[in-house]
Amino acid sequence: MEPQRKLINSVDGCVDEALCGLVRASGGLALLRGHRVVLRSDPECLRGRVALLSGGGKLINSVDGCVDEALCGLVRASGGLALLRGHRVVLRSDPECLRGRVALLSGGGSGHEPAHAGYVGAGMLSAAVAGGVFASPPPASILAAILSLHNAGACGVLLIVKNYTGDRLNFGLAAEQARNCGVAVDVVIVAEDCAFDRPGKAGRRGLCGTVFVHKLAGAMAEEGSSLDQIVAKVTEVLKGTGTLGVSLSPCSVPGCLPSFDLPPGDMELGLGIHGEPGIKRSKVMSADEVVKTMIDHMTDPDSQSCLPLKSGDSVVVCMNNLGALTMPWSPLVTENRGVLVARVMSGSFMTSLEMAGVSLTLMLANEETLRLFDAKTSAPAWPNLSSVCVSGRSFVADPPSAGTRPQDDTHAEGPLSPVMREVLQMVCSTLLEKQEELNSLDRAAGDGDCGNTHAQAARAIQEWLQGHVVPGCPGRLLSVLAGLVQEKMGGSSGALYSLFLTAAAAHVTEGRSNAAAWAGAMHAGTQAMRRYGGAEPGDRTMLDALCPAADELTKLTTAPPGGQMLILQAAVQRATSGAESTRDLTARAGRASYIAAERLTRPDPGAVAVAAILRAVLESMERQKK
Repeated sequence: MEPQRKLINSVDGCVDEALCGLVRASGGLALLRGHRVVLRSDPECLRGRVALLSGGGKLINSVDGCVDEALCGLVRASGGLALLRGHRVVLRSDPECLRGRVALLSGGGSGHEPAHAGYVGAGMLSAAVAGGVFASPPPASILAAILSLHNAGACGVLLIVKNYTGDRLNFGLAAEQARNCGVAVDVVIVAEDCAFDRPGKAGRRGLCGTVFVHKLAGAMAEEGSSLDQIVAKVTEVLKGTGTLGVSLSPCSVPGCLPSFDLPPGDMELGLGIHGEPGIKRSKVMSADEVVKTMIDHMTDPDSQSCLPLKSGDSVVVCMNNLGALTMPWSPLVTENRGVLVARVMSGSFMTSLEMAGVSLTLMLANEETLRLFDAKTSAPAWPNLSSVCVSGRSFVADPPSAGTRPQDDTHAEGPLSPVMREVLQMVCSTLLEKQEELNSLDRAAGDGDCGNTHAQAARAIQEWLQGHVVPGCPGRLLSVLAGLVQEKMGGSSGALYSLFLTAAAAHVTEGRSNAAAWAGAMHAGTQAMRRYGGAEPGDRTMLDALCPAADELTKLTTAPPGGQMLILQAAVQRATSGAESTRDLTARAGRASYIAAERLTRPDPGAVAVAAILRAVLESMERQKK
C-alpha cells in the first residue's frame, strides 16, 4: 500500500501541532489547556451573546471550461468583482474608485488558485488576467485589462509579473501596445525563488512572494502613491524576499499525465509552481526537519539566491499550501536564529493544482512595510468575506473597443491563395497528428502541454479556413495567423509565434512576395523572437530548429529559379538536425532551464514542432508541383 503523503513530525502529535501552529500564527485565538479546543482570545466579548461551538482529485465539468467556470464562480460569490466580457479578466466592480490612482494588474496561468483573481479588491489588485492552466494569458486580454483600468481614470498601471518566459513575453507585449495607446505603464518582475545556487540565464522564478507584492503595492496605490514610488518600494522589498518549495507528489494539468514521477516516501526540494521537478530529491523527513532544511538552503551565504537573513531581523512568514498538503506551522523558523516573526500567513495562497507540497516565503519587514502589510483590503482571498447580496447582480463588464482583429477582416483572393491554403491545411494536420508526441516530450522538460497548445492553434486555423478567404497578400495572411495564435494558442509559444508572424508580415506584401522576400521575412521573424524572448541558438529552444533553417533560406536571395526547392529542402533538413541536436544541449531559457540537465535526454518539443511545421510546408509545396 502506498504511504499517505503528509508532512508531519509524528502521527500521535500531528493534531496538537496543527492546532498549536494555528493559534501561534494568530493573535485572536487561544488553546484550552489540556484539551484540543481553540477559543477566541477575547472571551469577555462574548458576555451577553450567543456562543457558537463546532466540530466534527480534480472535480471539474470539463477540461476546456474549467478556467472560465472557476472565474465565474469566484465573481458570482463576491460583491466586489466583475468579469470583463470576452476575456478571462477579473476587475474590481467599483472602477470609479481608481480615478487619479495607480491601478495594479497581475495574473498568469490558472491552477494557482486563489492567485491571482482572489487578490482583486480595494487595497490589492485592480484586476487580474488568467491564462489556461499553467499557461500565461494572451496579450489581447492583458491589453484589454490595461485599457479598462486606464479608461476608468487610473493615472498609471503597474503590471506585477512572475519571472517566467511566457508571462514576461505576453505582459511585455501588452505593455508595449498600451504605451502606444498613451497609457502610463510600468512592470515589476517578481523573481524571489531561492532554489538555485547559480541561477541560469532565465533567472530566478516568481513564486508565492508575488502575493506580498500585491499586498504592499495595493496598499500604496490605495493611499495615492505614484507609480514610481510604488515600483521603488516593492523593488526594494523584493531584495529581502525569498521562497522555497517542497513537495511529496507531482501535479497534472487537467487532461494530461503527471508532470514528473516521485516514488512513495520521496520528496522534491526546490520545485516550481508549474509542476517542474525540484533541484534535489530525498527521503521524506519530519515537518521540523523539512522546515529547517528549507531555511538552511534559503539562507546559505554561498548561494547566489541567498536570502540575506541575520539575527535581529524582522520578517513576515508565509507557509503556503501548494494544494494538497497539511503542514503545521513550525517554530523552527525562529529558533537559534534570533529572527523576529512579525506576521505569519498559513494557508493556500498560490497553489499548484493538487500538488502535495508547501512553499515557505520570508520577507524582511520594517515598520513601514508592516504598516502596508496590515492595511485593510477587500480582496476575497486575503481573506475577506463579502457582505453584498450576489443574487440578481450584474457581474459582467464590457471591455473597451480595441478595433477589428486581422482575422475578422474581409480579404480578396489572389494567385497565391490556393497554394497558401494547401500549405496551412498540411501544417494543421501535422500538428494534430503530433499532439501526443509533443506532449510526451514536454512532460520531460516542462508542464506536458506543448502538443495541446500547438493543437489549439491548428484547430483555430482550421476553423478560420472554413469560413474565410485566404488573402492573396501573404503579409495579410501572416497577420491573420498572428492574431489567431495570440488569441487561441496561449502560453509562451503563442506569444513567440505571434511575434514571429507579426515581424515577418511586413516583408511579404502583394508586390513583394518572391523567394528573397520570404527569406527576409524568416530572418525578421527569428530576430523578433530572439529580441523579446531572450533566447539564442544553443539555449535548447525552438530557435535551435528555426535559426538554422532561416540561415539556409537566406540563400534564396541569390538562387536561380530552379534551385529554390533544393534550398527549402536543405532548410528543412537543417531544422530537423537542429531539433535533434537539442537532445544534447543545456537548457538556458524557458521552463526547461529549471530542470537538472541529466533529466533532459529527449529533444526540445518546441524545436521538434518547428521542424515538423517546416517539413509540412515543404511536403505541401512538393505535392502541388507534381
